[in-house]
Amino acid sequence: MRRAGLSGVPRVRPWSWQAFLLGFVVVAMSAALQGICVAFGAKLYFAAFLPSIFVVGFVAGAPAAAFTALLTIPVVWWAFMPPFFKFSALSSANADSINLFFLLAVFLIGLADLCRETMRITTSGARKPPGDGTATNPQ
Repeated sequence: MRRAGLSGVPRVRPWSWQAFLLGFVVVAMSAALQGICVAFGAKLYFAAFLPSIFVVGFVAGAPAAAFTALLTIPVVWWAFMPPFFKFSALSSANADSINLFFLLAVFLIGLADLCRETMRITTSGARKPPGDGTATNPQ
């Protein structure tokens, strides 16, 4: 019997240049999507970037997702926070937005890493039978 799952999702080796290139490309695509959202009047600075971080974390691993999150902050600060296309001092609200994004990014990276590891375990069949664990009761 075949398991249903995300076996068709390509995975990139963590710490490879392809993983970091994927992070860079995803930030560029998210910035374009965020620009479209801003053109329609959305004021959520990091809305398009949060799902991207999860996808990069799932496909390419935690290091590339962390790179994506760290690259996102100056992109949003420069392009989407007023004054546009200029680095200026952050207001209290903008600093809070960056802090909240960073917190959510850490949670998403952890969740993506957990999902990636779960997929690795389930597809490789590395699970132990129920009686072979170290925490079993011999009685």
